[in-house]
Amino acid sequence: MRIAFMGSGGLGGYFGARLCSGGADVHFIARGKHLQAMRSQGLRIEGPGAIQIPRVNATDDPGEVGVVDFVMLCVKLWDTEAALQQIRPMVGPATTIISFQNGVLKDQYLRAAYDESQIMGGVGYVATTIDRPGVIRQTGPMQRLLFGEFDGSRSARGQALLAACLAGGINAELSENILREIWQKYVFLVGLSGTTTTVRKPIGPIRKNPQTRAFLLDVMREVVSVGRAQGVDLAEDYAEVRLKLADDVAYDMTSSMHHDLERGNPLEVRWLAGGVVELGQRKGVPTPLNRAIADILALHAAGKAS
Repeated sequence: MRIAFMGSGGLGGYFGARLCSGGADVHFIARGKHLQAMRSQGLRIEGPGAIQIPRVNATDDPGEVGVVDFVMLCVKLWDTEAALQQIRPMVGPATTIISFQNGVLKDQYLRAAYDESQIMGGVGYVATTIDRPGVIRQTGPMQRLLFGEFDGSRSARGQALLAACLAGGINAELSENILREIWQKYVFLVGLSGTTTTVRKPIGPIRKNPQTRAFLLDVMREVVSVGRAQGVDLAEDYAEVRLKLADDVAYDMTSSMHHDLERGNPLEVRWLAGGVVELGQRKGVPTPLNRAIADILALHAAGKAS
């Protein structure tokens, strides 16, 4: 099985390395110093279940890779449009594309660029960061990959990918309701990213203070309301379920968007809180708190260049 990761950072690099260790033919699309290090010294995962892949297939040119069985889209959301064009040399008639990016708008962009039959849904959970070029540090034990057909069927391609993931030690699951899985992550991610980035604190102080705890809950409630209006199978009290998750994660846990703000990078707010606002407007669902988050972060959304 030939698998290409478009984006080889914390998520793509981690799961790509695990697939390599399981025997899959993995190709990493990367750039800059991270690419240079991968070419010269391979790819290392530090932390729980450390992995060292001495030699990896890494390039900045998808044309060098050729057609693959799966393209895993793992770039930041602001790079999606460019990435969908760059992957074309790797996409043949039988290639499957899965976005493991954040949010729920991502698959709309895939459908606009490629045939629906070539797209599966995906969700990735892992706490990682690029510690230094060629080295990804896993900062917590959780790692999980879910994917599936949007019609709920257990396809041959899904089962083949599941086997490859399990061979690499990935906690993987072939989901029969991948749309719900995507929205379940979205509920928590919008709450976590929106609160940590606007409050500029990790989740611990936010969940402890009654006022910010209520803010977190109500932000997630808006996401649930929008999802249910979209026809997604979410329980009416699902925000309360995710608040319990917020109580169980590490006190100092924060979000990638919070890290991006601190580093002066562009933010994914347009697709996270902004996506809730956009989808809510389509269905007439009010989303004042997510609108506030998007507005508060608007001047930071483009990074330092703004």
